[in-house]
Amino acid sequence: MGIRDRLSRLLAEAAADAEAIEHDGAWWTWGQVQETARQVGEALDAAGLPEGARVGVVLENRPEHVAVVAAVIASGRCLVMLSPLQPAVRLAADITGCELPVVVSGAEPLAREGVLGAVTAHGAALELGADGALRPAGGTAPAEAPANPGVVVEMLTSGTTGPPKRVHLRTGQLDQALVSGGQTPKAERLLSRSASLVATPLVHIGGLWRALACLATGRRMLLMPRFAVGPWVSVVERHRLRAASLVPAAIRAVLDADVPKERLASLQVVTSGTAPCPAELADAFFRTYGIPVLMTYGATEFAGAVVGWTLPLHERWWQRKAGSAGRAFDGVELRVTGEDGAELPVGRTGRLEVRTEQSTRGGRAWVRTSDLARIDADRFVWIEGRADDAIIRGGFKVQPETVKRVLETHPAVREAAVAGLPDARLGEVPVAAVEAEPGRPAPEVAELVVLCRGRLTPYEVPAHIVVVDALPRTPSSKVSRVELLDLVRGRLAEQERVKEDRR
Repeated sequence: MGIRDRLSRLLAEAAADAEAIEHDGAWWTWGQVQETARQVGEALDAAGLPEGARVGVVLENRPEHVAVVAAVIASGRCLVMLSPLQPAVRLAADITGCELPVVVSGAEPLAREGVLGAVTAHGAALELGADGALRPAGGTAPAEAPANPGVVVEMLTSGTTGPPKRVHLRTGQLDQALVSGGQTPKAERLLSRSASLVATPLVHIGGLWRALACLATGRRMLLMPRFAVGPWVSVVERHRLRAASLVPAAIRAVLDADVPKERLASLQVVTSGTAPCPAELADAFFRTYGIPVLMTYGATEFAGAVVGWTLPLHERWWQRKAGSAGRAFDGVELRVTGEDGAELPVGRTGRLEVRTEQSTRGGRAWVRTSDLARIDADRFVWIEGRADDAIIRGGFKVQPETVKRVLETHPAVREAAVAGLPDARLGEVPVAAVEAEPGRPAPEVAELVVLCRGRLTPYEVPAHIVVVDALPRTPSSKVSRVELLDLVRGRLAEQERVKEDRR
């Protein structure tokens, strides 16, 4: 049963009094989800939107928004993700660029300057109340709306390297992703008493995948507005969860908070994705709590993870393969190729290519990723940076991951990030920001420069290094290189002002 059919059945048959979504300590029942979905369906029908029509949703981590997602997908229409996490001007520009016939949003995003006008310039706005009630907020849906048949979701990427892109996820892709992730429900069971935690933004693939996985299996959804250590621990403890997901930054946060081991005693495993999880961080979590961290690798274009660790793999291989992204999941083929596209021998580093039904191109085409990787003789995948992150400094190629690893050897550096700053003479120069280790004196920039000069070639040494309390991050907790460059530019401008004042 595919995800569209599964959601249709839940909206039609799930017991109205059954618990569906916990949010801020209160439960939404399936009856409430069904009522909101009914209103959405009626409004889209009244607007004349046929199957395959594109519907925009400004998606927040709230139960009523999950109901809208379920309603749009179940109806056979295409869900177009709009992020409330971006500034008003960017949200308005995104809506304008999409030219959507209908946009569903909570009141707060629509009240931002320019957003409602961007919606009504092309279509109708529907305001979604916290109680799940839907009301017209202005505009009129066009008589003929463009459709995107066969596409379930137009999904936003995380936007760590520039403006977010929109990836079209097909029906078969999502069905395969949920099947390969072990989310296929038992045919005779509609609802389950087990529960799963969703703590990442629904507007990104990690959050959406986990929410759809809950719906696909009928599990109760524990939906957090955003990740915070205290509420996350409370949910794990109250529901005696056996599995949960944490991005690397959140793993650090749990360790830093010194959460008592007994509060996480129910957890048997933690999965980690969205960004590479350093082996030493996973080891620290395992030593502290006795809970293995299972890394995964994937992308929005693959509707989730395609490589990862399992508990049996961790028990057998972790000591020898710590730092690997794991092995390919069932139904996923991998290879590594050179710049000429020829497949490389085992153990050689090149561009990672993936073939799977989870791909936007289907299961017959190899998709060339932007990631540099090697696959060893035991079929473990080692991600070694991104090909498109390479910084060309005066004709010399600098891999940010190489510089990052050196900076992180300093005992006072918790995490480093490196990006290319445009330069009139050299094209680009590497610049870095380092997050200081709490409880230690912040490292001096001069020491970091000396460290780099001792371990790197001259052209790899960052032209500028800034020390910060916390690295800038996207809502999915990846380091934002866009904001990193803004931060470096700000520090350079500040230094110039100081120099001018001294003259």
